[in-house]
Amino acid sequence: MHAFDVLGDPVRRRILELLADGETSAGDVASAVGAEFGISQPAVSQHLRVLRDNGFATVRAEGTRRLYAVDPAGLKEVDAWVERFRVFWDQKLDALGIEIARGRMDRRLDAN
Repeated sequence: MHAFDVLGDPVRRRILELLADGETSAGDVASAVGAEFGISQPAVSQHLRVLRDNGFATVRAEGTRRLYAVDPAGLKEVDAWVERFRVFWDQKLDALGIEIARGRMDRRLDAN
């Protein structure tokens, strides 16, 4: 499955957002996502499986719990695709950084 097919689903994107905050149990993911999207625990488990099978998430057992985390390997394909478009915002972000630095310097000079 192509990375954007995996990430095209809002439930899977939300799961990745939750996992980006750190390792999370399957039960906690199911509770949060189930409440937000009104889907069952088995449906959330299927989404977790798609993420895991396509390299976006890892899972490890801790007793009876399954702990999920983001696997950055799956995001490499997305990053490679986005790379072609960074030119459109990198220059603007660089210019913003320069303006912020100028503002800080002006404030220091005004304070003295």
